[in-house]
Amino acid sequence: MRFERVKPLFGTNFTNIKESKILLIGVGGVGGFCLDCLYRSGVRDITIVDFDTFDETNQNRQIGSENIGQKKVEVLSKKYPNIRYIDKKISPQWVKEFDFEKFDLVVDAIDDIPSKVALAHKTYDKLISSCGAAKRIDPTKIKIDSIWKTTNDPFAKKFRYELKRSNFDKDFQAVFSTEDPIRINELGSFVGVSGAMGLALCSLGIKKITSR
Repeated sequence: MRFERVKPLFGTNFTNIKESKILLIGVGGVGGFCLDCLYRSGVRDITIVDFDTFDETNQNRQIGSENIGQKKVEVLSKKYPNIRYIDKKISPQWVKEFDFEKFDLVVDAIDDIPSKVALAHKTYDKLISSCGAAKRIDPTKIKIDSIWKTTNDPFAKKFRYELKRSNFDKDFQAVFSTEDPIRINELGSFVGVSGAMGLALCSLGIKKITSR
């Protein structure tokens, strides 16, 4: 009964959803909503990776952030039973040493560009990635396209630059916003965009695993 409303949409491809192994890296404002979507859509085998604790400033946009001071992965593993978690800070060195072989999909929801570049080099054939969600208020401007076709996003521009500088010549899909970032000096984020970006990331992931 739990997935009664999901199964008709995917038919026999729902088996792919249930049996896929997904690695979700980063469970903040974007990654947390992506996790919620994947879990509710029937994915049984999800591993999340993050090292951070919830802070009071996370409460405007992050699932589980009422648990101030607690580890994000520990809180979310209780909220979403049976998921696995790795309490680790993502770095290029971690990416280099980690074995991604058993995963069908790698979801990048982090904002550390050197680590994102490392992930692209190692997992591009199974990678989907998020770009900048901050300083935006219009979720209708969210798009999905090749990382090389991302536009109007300073974060994505920096990401592309570092990919080129590292001689990366492959491709993967990314979720990004074409909305002009609001010109403010302070950090600003709106759950209507970061949450929608996480849902778009989940949708892209579901499409990829059901198309196989």
